[in-house]
Amino acid sequence: MKTVFFFTLCIFSLNVIAQDKLGVFDHHEDVGNPSMKGSATYNPETQQYTVESAGINMWDKADQFHFLWKKIKGDFIISASVQFIGKGTNPHRKFGIIARDKLTTDSRYADACVHGDDLTSLQYRSSDGAITEQVELSVFHPTDIELQRIGNKFIFSAAVFGENYKSVSKEIELGEEVFAGIFICSHEDKVLEKAIFSNVRITIPAAKDFRPYRDYLGSHIEVMEVQTGLRKILHSAPNSLQAPNWTKDGKTLIYNSEGLLYNFDLATGTISKLNSGFATNNNNDHVLSFNGKNIAISNHMGTTRISTLFTLPITGSDNPVAITAPESGHSYLHGWSPNGKSLIFTGQRNKQYDIWSIDIATKKETQLTNTLTLDDSPEYTPDGKWIYFNSVRTGTMKLWCMKPDGSQQEQVTFDEYNDWFPHISPDGKWIVYLSYPVEINPTEHPWYQKIYLRLMPASGGIPRNIAYVYGGQGTINVPSWSPDSKRIAFVSNTQLK
Repeated sequence: MKTVFFFTLCIFSLNVIAQDKLGVFDHHEDVGNPSMKGSATYNPETQQYTVESAGINMWDKADQFHFLWKKIKGDFIISASVQFIGKGTNPHRKFGIIARDKLTTDSRYADACVHGDDLTSLQYRSSDGAITEQVELSVFHPTDIELQRIGNKFIFSAAVFGENYKSVSKEIELGEEVFAGIFICSHEDKVLEKAIFSNVRITIPAAKDFRPYRDYLGSHIEVMEVQTGLRKILHSAPNSLQAPNWTKDGKTLIYNSEGLLYNFDLATGTISKLNSGFATNNNNDHVLSFNGKNIAISNHMGTTRISTLFTLPITGSDNPVAITAPESGHSYLHGWSPNGKSLIFTGQRNKQYDIWSIDIATKKETQLTNTLTLDDSPEYTPDGKWIYFNSVRTGTMKLWCMKPDGSQQEQVTFDEYNDWFPHISPDGKWIVYLSYPVEINPTEHPWYQKIYLRLMPASGGIPRNIAYVYGGQGTINVPSWSPDSKRIAFVSNTQLK
Protein backbone atom coordinates (compact mmCIF):
# COMPACT_ATOMS: atom_id res chain seq x y z
CA MET A 1 0.00 0.00 0.00
CA LYS A 2 2.87 2.38 0.77
CA THR A 3 4.37 1.65 -2.66
CA VAL A 4 1.11 2.56 -4.40
CA PHE A 5 0.82 5.76 -2.36
CA PHE A 6 4.44 6.71 -3.14
CA PHE A 7 3.89 6.07 -6.87
CA THR A 8 0.72 8.16 -6.84
CA LEU A 9 2.51 10.97 -5.02
CA CYS A 10 5.31 10.92 -7.61
CA ILE A 11 2.82 11.13 -10.47
CA PHE A 12 1.07 14.02 -8.71
CA SER A 13 4.40 15.83 -8.20
CA LEU A 14 5.34 15.37 -11.86
CA ASN A 15 2.00 16.79 -12.92
CA VAL A 16 2.49 19.84 -10.70
CA ILE A 17 5.92 20.45 -12.20
CA ALA A 18 4.58 20.02 -15.74
CA GLN A 19 1.76 22.49 -15.03
CA ASP A 20 4.21 25.06 -13.67
CA LYS A 21 6.09 25.21 -16.98
CA LEU A 22 4.84 28.23 -18.88
CA GLY A 23 5.94 28.98 -22.44
CA VAL A 24 9.74 29.06 -22.53
CA PHE A 25 9.98 29.16 -18.71
CA ASP A 26 10.41 26.14 -16.47
CA HIS A 27 8.57 27.53 -13.46
CA HIS A 28 6.80 30.58 -12.07
CA GLU A 29 6.30 31.56 -8.45
CA ASP A 30 6.25 34.33 -5.88
CA VAL A 31 9.60 35.27 -4.38
CA GLY A 32 9.71 36.84 -0.92
CA ASN A 33 6.20 35.66 0.05
CA PRO A 34 4.01 38.67 -0.89
CA SER A 35 0.77 38.83 1.12
CA MET A 36 -1.25 38.62 -2.11
CA LYS A 37 -0.47 35.69 -4.40
CA GLY A 38 0.77 36.49 -7.89
CA SER A 39 -0.10 34.64 -11.10
CA ALA A 40 0.95 34.16 -14.69
CA THR A 41 -0.74 32.92 -17.86
CA TYR A 42 0.56 32.20 -21.35
CA ASN A 43 -1.35 32.63 -24.61
CA PRO A 44 0.14 30.17 -27.13
CA GLU A 45 -1.61 31.88 -30.03
CA THR A 46 -0.04 35.30 -29.43
CA GLN A 47 2.91 33.90 -27.43
CA GLN A 48 2.32 36.58 -24.78
CA TYR A 49 2.64 36.29 -21.01
CA THR A 50 0.26 38.09 -18.65
CA VAL A 51 1.82 38.39 -15.19
CA GLU A 52 0.29 39.76 -11.99
CA SER A 53 1.92 40.40 -8.63
CA ALA A 54 1.87 42.32 -5.37
CA GLY A 55 5.06 42.85 -3.33
CA ILE A 56 6.34 45.59 -1.06
CA ASN A 57 9.41 46.31 -3.23
CA MET A 58 12.53 45.01 -4.96
CA TRP A 59 15.09 47.08 -3.18
CA ASP A 60 17.09 47.42 0.03
CA LYS A 61 17.91 43.92 1.41
CA ALA A 62 14.78 42.01 0.39
CA ASP A 63 12.55 41.54 -2.66
CA GLN A 64 8.93 40.53 -3.25
CA PHE A 65 7.73 39.80 -6.77
CA HIS A 66 6.32 37.19 -9.15
CA PHE A 67 8.99 35.45 -11.21
CA LEU A 68 8.88 33.35 -14.39
CA TRP A 69 12.26 31.66 -14.61
CA LYS A 70 14.50 29.22 -16.39
CA LYS A 71 17.86 27.98 -15.17
CA ILE A 72 20.56 29.21 -17.54
CA LYS A 73 24.27 28.47 -17.41
CA GLY A 74 26.80 30.86 -18.91
CA ASP A 75 26.14 33.73 -21.31
CA PHE A 76 22.63 34.63 -22.45
CA ILE A 77 20.43 37.35 -23.92
CA ILE A 78 16.82 37.72 -22.74
CA SER A 79 14.61 40.25 -24.50
CA ALA A 80 10.95 41.23 -24.38
CA SER A 81 8.41 43.86 -25.32
CA VAL A 82 6.71 45.09 -22.13
CA GLN A 83 3.51 46.88 -21.20
CA PHE A 84 1.83 47.70 -17.87
CA ILE A 85 -1.94 47.16 -17.73
CA GLY A 86 -3.81 50.04 -16.11
CA LYS A 87 -2.66 53.31 -14.54
CA GLY A 88 -1.22 51.66 -11.45
CA THR A 89 -1.29 52.60 -7.78
CA ASN A 90 2.35 53.29 -6.93
CA PRO A 91 4.61 55.09 -9.43
CA HIS A 92 7.42 52.78 -8.33
CA ARG A 93 5.70 49.62 -9.58
CA LYS A 94 8.22 47.77 -11.70
CA PHE A 95 8.76 44.95 -14.14
CA GLY A 96 11.56 43.63 -16.27
CA ILE A 97 14.09 40.86 -16.77
CA ILE A 98 16.16 39.48 -13.92
CA ALA A 99 18.95 36.98 -13.18
CA ARG A 100 19.31 35.71 -9.58
CA ASP A 101 21.63 33.30 -7.85
CA LYS A 102 18.82 32.00 -5.64
CA LEU A 103 15.08 32.20 -5.15
CA THR A 104 15.53 33.65 -1.66
CA THR A 105 14.29 37.17 -1.00
CA ASP A 106 17.80 38.57 -0.33
CA SER A 107 19.69 36.84 -3.18
CA ARG A 108 22.28 38.69 -5.20
CA TYR A 109 20.97 39.57 -8.64
CA ALA A 110 21.09 41.81 -11.70
CA ASP A 111 18.02 43.06 -13.53
CA ALA A 112 16.72 45.23 -16.33
CA CYS A 113 14.08 47.19 -14.48
CA VAL A 114 11.35 49.50 -15.81
CA HIS A 115 9.37 51.53 -13.26
CA GLY A 116 5.92 53.06 -13.48
CA ASP A 117 7.45 56.54 -13.33
CA ASP A 118 10.38 57.73 -15.47
CA LEU A 119 13.03 55.52 -13.84
CA THR A 120 14.71 52.86 -15.97
CA SER A 121 17.74 51.21 -14.41
CA LEU A 122 20.02 48.22 -14.11
CA GLN A 123 19.45 47.21 -10.50
CA TYR A 124 21.73 44.80 -8.67
CA ARG A 125 22.58 43.30 -5.31
CA SER A 126 26.27 42.45 -5.23
CA SER A 127 26.05 39.96 -2.33
CA ASP A 128 23.31 38.16 -0.45
CA GLY A 129 21.61 40.54 1.98
CA ALA A 130 23.36 43.64 0.61
CA ILE A 131 21.68 46.94 -0.14
CA THR A 132 20.39 47.18 -3.73
CA GLU A 133 22.19 49.57 -6.06
CA GLN A 134 21.48 50.74 -9.59
CA VAL A 135 22.82 52.26 -12.80
CA GLU A 136 20.23 54.50 -14.43
CA LEU A 137 19.46 54.38 -18.15
CA SER A 138 18.21 57.48 -19.97
CA VAL A 139 15.22 55.84 -21.67
CA PHE A 140 11.78 56.80 -20.41
CA HIS A 141 8.93 54.28 -20.48
CA PRO A 142 10.70 51.83 -22.80
CA THR A 143 8.64 49.24 -24.61
CA ASP A 144 11.52 46.92 -25.60
CA ILE A 145 14.11 45.71 -23.13
CA GLU A 146 17.01 43.29 -23.05
CA LEU A 147 19.32 41.84 -20.38
CA GLN A 148 22.56 40.33 -21.65
CA ARG A 149 25.19 38.43 -19.70
CA ILE A 150 28.81 38.16 -20.91
CA GLY A 151 30.76 36.47 -18.13
CA ASN A 152 30.21 38.70 -15.10
CA LYS A 153 29.22 41.70 -17.21
CA PHE A 154 25.50 42.47 -17.33
CA ILE A 155 24.18 44.83 -20.01
CA PHE A 156 20.75 46.43 -19.90
CA SER A 157 19.48 47.77 -23.23
CA ALA A 158 16.16 49.51 -23.74
CA ALA A 159 14.23 51.49 -26.32
CA VAL A 160 10.82 52.84 -27.16
CA PHE A 161 9.55 50.79 -30.13
CA GLY A 162 11.06 52.20 -33.30
CA GLU A 163 14.13 53.72 -31.67
CA ASN A 164 17.66 52.39 -31.19
CA TYR A 165 18.73 50.70 -27.98
CA LYS A 166 20.51 52.66 -25.29
CA SER A 167 22.61 50.59 -22.87
CA VAL A 168 24.31 50.57 -19.49
CA SER A 169 26.43 47.81 -17.97
CA LYS A 170 27.86 46.64 -14.69
CA GLU A 171 30.28 43.91 -13.55
CA ILE A 172 28.37 41.73 -11.06
CA GLU A 173 29.59 38.39 -9.78
CA LEU A 174 26.82 35.83 -10.00
CA GLY A 175 27.07 32.05 -10.17
CA GLU A 176 27.67 30.35 -13.50
CA GLU A 177 24.09 29.05 -13.41
CA VAL A 178 21.33 31.50 -12.51
CA PHE A 179 17.56 31.69 -12.33
CA ALA A 180 16.70 34.04 -15.21
CA GLY A 181 13.43 35.34 -16.57
CA ILE A 182 10.73 38.02 -16.30
CA PHE A 183 9.17 39.62 -13.23
CA ILE A 184 6.69 42.16 -11.89
CA CYS A 185 6.36 43.88 -8.49
CA SER A 186 3.54 46.26 -7.45
CA HIS A 187 5.53 48.13 -4.74
CA GLU A 188 2.38 47.84 -2.63
CA ASP A 189 1.67 45.03 -0.16
CA LYS A 190 -2.08 44.98 -0.79
CA VAL A 191 -2.15 45.80 -4.52
CA LEU A 192 -1.82 43.52 -7.53
CA GLU A 193 -0.29 45.04 -10.67
CA LYS A 194 -0.47 43.43 -14.09
CA ALA A 195 1.75 43.50 -17.19
CA ILE A 196 1.99 41.83 -20.59
CA PHE A 197 5.30 40.51 -21.91
CA SER A 198 5.45 39.95 -25.68
CA ASN A 199 8.21 38.84 -28.04
CA VAL A 200 9.97 37.06 -25.18
CA ARG A 201 13.19 35.49 -26.44
CA ILE A 202 15.82 33.57 -24.49
CA THR A 203 18.94 33.49 -26.62
CA ILE A 204 22.05 31.43 -25.97
CA PRO A 205 24.57 33.14 -28.25
CA ALA A 206 27.41 31.72 -30.29
CA ALA A 207 30.50 30.60 -28.39
CA LYS A 208 33.60 32.79 -28.48
CA ASP A 209 35.39 30.20 -30.62
CA PHE A 210 32.50 29.96 -33.11
CA ARG A 211 33.71 29.14 -36.65
CA PRO A 212 31.55 30.69 -39.40
CA TYR A 213 30.17 28.20 -41.95
CA ARG A 214 31.42 25.32 -39.80
CA ASP A 215 29.52 25.81 -36.56
CA TYR A 216 25.83 26.65 -36.49
CA LEU A 217 23.26 27.67 -33.91
CA GLY A 218 19.64 26.65 -33.86
CA SER A 219 16.96 28.65 -35.64
CA HIS A 220 13.48 30.09 -35.12
CA ILE A 221 11.35 30.88 -38.16
CA GLU A 222 9.34 33.91 -37.09
CA VAL A 223 6.51 35.98 -38.52
CA MET A 224 6.01 39.59 -37.46
CA GLU A 225 3.23 42.14 -37.84
CA VAL A 226 5.20 45.03 -39.33
CA GLN A 227 3.20 47.92 -37.89
CA THR A 228 2.93 46.58 -34.31
CA GLY A 229 6.17 44.60 -34.02
CA LEU A 230 4.30 41.60 -32.55
CA ARG A 231 6.29 38.46 -33.36
CA LYS A 232 5.45 34.76 -33.35
CA ILE A 233 7.75 31.75 -33.62
CA LEU A 234 6.30 29.27 -36.11
CA HIS A 235 9.01 26.63 -36.18
CA SER A 236 12.25 25.92 -34.33
CA ALA A 237 15.11 23.55 -35.14
CA PRO A 238 18.56 22.89 -33.63
CA ASN A 239 20.27 23.36 -37.01
CA SER A 240 20.56 26.25 -39.46
CA LEU A 241 17.35 27.38 -41.16
CA GLN A 242 17.67 30.40 -43.42
CA ALA A 243 15.86 32.99 -45.50
CA PRO A 244 12.09 32.29 -45.46
CA ASN A 245 9.94 33.86 -48.14
CA TRP A 246 6.21 33.79 -48.83
CA THR A 247 4.47 32.12 -51.75
CA LYS A 248 2.11 34.27 -53.80
CA ASP A 249 -1.00 32.64 -52.32
CA GLY A 250 0.17 33.40 -48.78
CA LYS A 251 -0.12 29.76 -47.71
CA THR A 252 3.52 28.66 -47.56
CA LEU A 253 6.95 29.80 -46.49
CA ILE A 254 9.93 28.49 -48.45
CA TYR A 255 13.23 28.35 -46.59
CA ASN A 256 16.74 26.94 -47.01
CA SER A 257 18.44 24.42 -44.76
CA GLU A 258 21.75 22.66 -45.37
CA GLY A 259 21.63 23.15 -49.13
CA LEU A 260 18.01 22.12 -49.65
CA LEU A 261 14.73 24.02 -49.93
CA TYR A 262 11.68 23.29 -47.80
CA ASN A 263 8.00 24.26 -47.78
CA PHE A 264 6.44 25.22 -44.45
CA ASP A 265 2.64 25.04 -44.60
CA LEU A 266 1.32 27.95 -42.55
CA ALA A 267 -2.07 26.34 -41.88
CA THR A 268 -0.86 22.96 -40.67
CA GLY A 269 2.78 23.54 -39.70
CA THR A 270 3.84 20.59 -41.85
CA ILE A 271 7.17 20.63 -43.69
CA SER A 272 7.97 19.10 -47.07
CA LYS A 273 11.06 19.22 -49.28
CA LEU A 274 10.87 21.27 -52.45
CA ASN A 275 12.37 19.14 -55.20
CA SER A 276 15.33 20.94 -56.80
CA GLY A 277 16.75 17.87 -58.53
CA PHE A 278 20.54 17.85 -58.72
CA ALA A 279 20.72 21.30 -57.09
CA THR A 280 21.39 20.19 -53.51
CA ASN A 281 24.01 22.76 -52.56
CA ASN A 282 21.79 25.82 -52.60
CA ASN A 283 22.78 28.92 -50.68
CA ASN A 284 20.06 31.07 -49.16
CA ASP A 285 19.44 33.19 -52.28
CA HIS A 286 16.10 31.86 -53.55
CA VAL A 287 13.51 34.21 -55.01
CA LEU A 288 9.99 33.70 -56.37
CA SER A 289 8.87 35.31 -59.62
CA PHE A 290 6.34 38.13 -59.27
CA ASN A 291 3.56 35.91 -60.66
CA GLY A 292 4.44 33.23 -58.11
CA LYS A 293 4.78 30.42 -60.67
CA ASN A 294 8.56 29.99 -60.64
CA ILE A 295 11.49 30.12 -58.26
CA ALA A 296 15.10 31.01 -58.99
CA ILE A 297 17.94 29.59 -56.92
CA SER A 298 21.70 29.93 -56.45
CA ASN A 299 23.39 26.51 -56.36
CA HIS A 300 27.08 25.85 -55.73
CA MET A 301 28.44 23.84 -58.66
CA GLY A 302 31.43 21.52 -58.94
CA THR A 303 34.47 21.11 -56.74
CA THR A 304 35.10 24.86 -56.84
CA ARG A 305 31.52 25.48 -55.62
CA ILE A 306 30.75 28.33 -58.00
CA SER A 307 27.38 29.88 -57.16
CA THR A 308 25.25 29.50 -60.28
CA LEU A 309 21.69 30.61 -61.07
CA PHE A 310 18.88 28.22 -62.02
CA THR A 311 15.12 28.49 -62.43
CA LEU A 312 12.40 25.89 -61.85
CA PRO A 313 8.63 25.75 -61.27
CA ILE A 314 7.43 26.59 -57.78
CA THR A 315 6.16 23.00 -57.57
CA GLY A 316 9.73 21.70 -57.99
CA SER A 317 11.68 19.97 -60.75
CA ASP A 318 14.22 17.19 -61.30
CA ASN A 319 16.04 19.38 -63.81
CA PRO A 320 16.37 23.08 -62.94
CA VAL A 321 17.31 25.26 -65.91
CA ALA A 322 20.75 26.88 -65.79
CA ILE A 323 20.71 30.65 -66.33
CA THR A 324 24.31 31.71 -65.59
CA ALA A 325 27.45 29.71 -66.41
CA PRO A 326 29.90 28.64 -63.67
CA GLU A 327 32.85 29.72 -65.81
CA SER A 328 31.57 33.32 -65.66
CA GLY A 329 32.19 33.49 -61.90
CA HIS A 330 30.03 33.52 -58.79
CA SER A 331 26.43 34.64 -59.28
CA TYR A 332 24.37 35.33 -56.17
CA LEU A 333 20.68 35.68 -56.96
CA HIS A 334 18.57 38.45 -55.48
CA GLY A 335 15.62 39.28 -57.71
CA TRP A 336 13.31 38.79 -60.69
CA SER A 337 12.12 41.55 -62.97
CA PRO A 338 8.35 42.08 -62.59
CA ASN A 339 7.78 40.89 -66.18
CA GLY A 340 9.61 37.65 -65.39
CA LYS A 341 12.05 38.01 -68.29
CA SER A 342 15.29 38.67 -66.39
CA LEU A 343 17.08 38.05 -63.09
CA ILE A 344 19.28 40.45 -61.16
CA PHE A 345 22.18 39.22 -59.10
CA THR A 346 25.48 40.05 -57.46
CA GLY A 347 28.11 38.81 -59.87
CA GLN A 348 31.81 38.22 -59.48
CA ARG A 349 33.08 39.49 -62.79
CA ASN A 350 36.33 41.26 -63.71
CA LYS A 351 37.76 40.57 -60.21
CA GLN A 352 35.05 42.56 -58.43
CA TYR A 353 31.46 42.14 -57.24
CA ASP A 354 28.88 44.28 -59.02
CA ILE A 355 25.19 44.12 -59.80
CA TRP A 356 24.22 42.43 -63.05
CA SER A 357 21.04 41.48 -64.86
CA ILE A 358 20.63 38.50 -67.17
CA ASP A 359 18.03 37.87 -69.83
CA ILE A 360 16.55 34.45 -69.05
CA ALA A 361 15.85 33.58 -72.69
CA THR A 362 19.11 34.73 -74.30
CA LYS A 363 21.43 34.41 -71.27
CA LYS A 364 22.86 37.84 -72.10
CA GLU A 365 24.36 39.56 -69.04
CA THR A 366 24.27 43.33 -68.53
CA GLN A 367 26.44 45.09 -65.94
CA LEU A 368 24.45 47.64 -63.91
CA THR A 369 27.06 48.89 -61.42
CA ASN A 370 30.83 49.19 -61.71
CA THR A 371 32.69 50.02 -58.50
CA LEU A 372 35.84 48.64 -56.90
CA THR A 373 33.89 48.17 -53.66
CA LEU A 374 31.05 45.71 -53.02
CA ASP A 375 27.56 46.26 -54.46
CA ASP A 376 25.05 43.60 -53.39
CA SER A 377 21.43 42.51 -52.78
CA PRO A 378 19.56 44.06 -55.74
CA GLU A 379 15.77 43.91 -55.86
CA TYR A 380 13.16 45.43 -58.21
CA THR A 381 10.26 47.53 -57.00
CA PRO A 382 6.92 45.92 -57.94
CA ASP A 383 6.31 48.53 -60.65
CA GLY A 384 9.69 47.75 -62.22
CA LYS A 385 10.82 51.39 -62.17
CA TRP A 386 13.64 51.06 -59.62
CA ILE A 387 16.19 48.61 -58.30
CA TYR A 388 17.24 48.88 -54.66
CA PHE A 389 20.56 47.48 -53.49
CA ASN A 390 23.26 47.98 -50.85
CA SER A 391 26.73 49.35 -51.50
CA VAL A 392 29.84 50.03 -49.41
CA ARG A 393 31.18 52.63 -51.85
CA THR A 394 30.98 55.42 -49.21
CA GLY A 395 32.79 53.37 -46.55
CA THR A 396 29.69 52.11 -44.71
CA MET A 397 27.22 49.63 -46.19
CA LYS A 398 24.16 51.70 -47.09
CA LEU A 399 21.02 51.32 -49.21
CA TRP A 400 21.00 52.73 -52.73
CA CYS A 401 18.59 52.78 -55.64
CA MET A 402 18.94 53.08 -59.41
CA LYS A 403 16.96 52.80 -62.62
CA PRO A 404 16.75 49.30 -64.19
CA ASP A 405 19.43 50.27 -66.72
CA GLY A 406 21.85 51.24 -63.94
CA SER A 407 21.42 55.01 -64.28
CA GLN A 408 20.54 57.55 -61.56
CA GLN A 409 22.31 55.75 -58.71
CA GLU A 410 21.32 57.45 -55.45
CA GLN A 411 22.06 56.77 -51.78
CA VAL A 412 18.95 56.10 -49.67
CA THR A 413 20.11 55.57 -46.03
CA PHE A 414 22.68 57.74 -44.25
CA ASP A 415 23.22 56.79 -40.59
CA GLU A 416 26.19 54.98 -39.02
CA TYR A 417 24.80 51.44 -39.27
CA ASN A 418 25.62 48.87 -41.96
CA ASP A 419 22.46 48.22 -43.97
CA TRP A 420 21.76 45.07 -45.99
CA PHE A 421 19.01 43.35 -47.99
CA PRO A 422 16.40 45.95 -48.94
CA HIS A 423 13.02 44.28 -49.56
CA ILE A 424 10.13 46.24 -51.03
CA SER A 425 6.60 45.42 -49.92
CA PRO A 426 4.24 44.01 -52.60
CA ASP A 427 2.16 47.21 -52.45
CA GLY A 428 5.32 49.22 -53.14
CA LYS A 429 4.93 51.42 -50.07
CA TRP A 430 7.59 50.12 -47.67
CA ILE A 431 11.15 48.87 -47.52
CA VAL A 432 12.32 46.51 -44.80
CA TYR A 433 16.02 45.84 -44.31
CA LEU A 434 18.62 44.63 -41.84
CA SER A 435 21.09 46.85 -39.98
CA TYR A 436 24.33 45.68 -38.39
CA PRO A 437 26.15 47.76 -35.75
CA VAL A 438 28.93 50.10 -36.79
CA GLU A 439 31.74 47.83 -35.56
CA ILE A 440 30.90 45.08 -38.09
CA ASN A 441 33.06 44.91 -41.22
CA PRO A 442 30.82 46.75 -43.71
CA THR A 443 31.66 44.32 -46.55
CA GLU A 444 30.37 41.34 -44.56
CA HIS A 445 26.98 40.16 -43.31
CA PRO A 446 28.10 37.77 -40.55
CA TRP A 447 26.22 35.21 -38.52
CA TYR A 448 24.92 35.60 -35.00
CA GLN A 449 24.95 39.29 -34.17
CA LYS A 450 22.58 41.68 -32.44
CA ILE A 451 20.84 43.41 -35.33
CA TYR A 452 17.89 45.64 -36.10
CA LEU A 453 15.18 44.96 -38.65
CA ARG A 454 14.17 48.36 -39.98
CA LEU A 455 11.28 49.84 -41.90
CA MET A 456 11.19 52.96 -44.03
CA PRO A 457 8.71 54.43 -46.54
CA ALA A 458 9.61 53.67 -50.14
CA SER A 459 8.93 57.33 -50.88
CA GLY A 460 11.68 58.31 -48.44
CA GLY A 461 11.77 59.17 -44.75
CA ILE A 462 13.34 58.29 -41.43
CA PRO A 463 13.73 54.53 -40.80
CA ARG A 464 12.43 53.01 -37.58
CA ASN A 465 13.25 49.72 -35.90
CA ILE A 466 10.54 47.08 -35.98
CA ALA A 467 12.50 44.20 -34.40
CA TYR A 468 15.50 43.69 -32.16
CA VAL A 469 16.94 40.35 -33.28
CA TYR A 470 19.87 37.99 -32.69
CA GLY A 471 20.70 36.80 -36.20
CA GLY A 472 22.35 38.18 -39.33
CA GLN A 473 23.33 35.90 -42.18
CA GLY A 474 20.22 33.95 -43.17
CA THR A 475 17.81 36.18 -41.24
CA ILE A 476 16.26 38.10 -44.11
CA ASN A 477 18.40 37.54 -47.22
CA VAL A 478 15.42 37.07 -49.54
CA PRO A 479 12.14 38.96 -50.17
CA SER A 480 10.19 38.15 -47.02
CA TRP A 481 6.92 40.10 -47.21
CA SER A 482 3.51 38.50 -47.00
CA PRO A 483 1.38 39.11 -50.12
CA ASP A 484 -0.83 41.59 -48.23
CA SER A 485 2.22 43.69 -47.19
CA LYS A 486 1.30 43.37 -43.50
CA ARG A 487 3.85 40.84 -42.23
CA ILE A 488 7.38 39.67 -42.81
CA ALA A 489 9.06 36.33 -42.15
CA PHE A 490 12.60 36.03 -40.84
CA VAL A 491 14.97 33.82 -38.86
CA SER A 492 16.40 34.46 -35.39
CA ASN A 493 19.05 32.28 -33.81
CA THR A 494 19.94 30.64 -30.49
CA GLN A 495 21.64 27.51 -29.23
CA LEU A 496 18.89 24.87 -29.10
CA LYS A 497 20.90 21.65 -28.78
